[in-house]
Amino acid sequence: MSGTPMLFVDRDGTLIEEPDDFQIDAYDKLRFVRGVIPALLRLRDAGYDFVIVSNQDGLGTDACPRERFQGPHDLMLQVFESQGIRFREVLIDDSFPHENKPTRKPGIGMMLGYLQDRGIDWARSAMVGDRPTDIEFANNMKIRGFQLATAQFGGEWDWAGIAHELADAPRRAVVQRDTKETRIRVEIDLDRVAEPQVSTGLAFFDHMLEQIGKHGGFALAIRADGDLHIDEHHTVEDTGLALGQALREALGDKRGIARYGFTLPMDECLAQAALDFSGRPYCVFEGAFKRECVGDLPTELVPHFFRSLCDASGLNLNLKVQGENDHHQIEACFKALARSLRQAIRREGAELPSTKGLL
Repeated sequence: MSGTPMLFVDRDGTLIEEPDDFQIDAYDKLRFVRGVIPALLRLRDAGYDFVIVSNQDGLGTDACPRERFQGPHDLMLQVFESQGIRFREVLIDDSFPHENKPTRKPGIGMMLGYLQDRGIDWARSAMVGDRPTDIEFANNMKIRGFQLATAQFGGEWDWAGIAHELADAPRRAVVQRDTKETRIRVEIDLDRVAEPQVSTGLAFFDHMLEQIGKHGGFALAIRADGDLHIDEHHTVEDTGLALGQALREALGDKRGIARYGFTLPMDECLAQAALDFSGRPYCVFEGAFKRECVGDLPTELVPHFFRSLCDASGLNLNLKVQGENDHHQIEACFKALARSLRQAIRREGAELPSTKGLL
């Protein structure tokens, strides 16, 4: 049985904003970091417990009187608790930096009790802070570290991104495919919705690929630089291969996915996509186009794109389309594929959807 994942969090600059004098010693200095409460609620619902780990230089001395510290601190905890966020423990080191105490971050002297706790899921546990020392602390704990983006200390994360990373365990992939003919980069995040970003040098092909991200319900970015001065073939084919590889990598062992899927009308035409992430690539395409090109995309490359996608992703796709308008037919194919992907990649649990034990 897996244990409880822990989120260790710094206080000043991470839960509450840090003022210029680095002392939150008055109620009017208390400001919460943007997005922290909804993020912690998501993480709470994902099973995380929270522990504050903070350095407070000289707490209890004339440099930082405890009575001026305690009121804003208690109010902070009360606000969090009023929103359903409780901390398992608040650990504060009150030493000065020059003392070099093992309890001061990035030292882990305050964490000995947790390190011996077998009920913690360390693989999912993490540290969030605003300073490089918080990341050093995470490294010393051998857990993942997230440094919030601040003007003073750098960092690249916000609380929404951290919650997505930890709560969703996002299925991501980045594929860079470089040949003598093309340079393709594909980035996908199957658990995040975002506007697709596509640039292949073929405007109509871009429009079709955007349908996959938009109607597939996942973040998709594609950049393709190909030998369009020769023709469109290599760009379309290699984009399909790179996107297929990205889907395969992002899905991993495919545990919990719905696996299958979609029929979609578009004006006078009807497209049907039956799809299975079986691990056995196979593509059946039934449809006919009257035009040689739609926009700058040769229609003969439409089924070729789908076959390339299947080859690289291990996808079984049976795609049929009928209609009068070639633009509508092609767009319906891409949309039907996208909606099938949306169904198939949806998480439904943790089981592998196969009696074989492997997909």
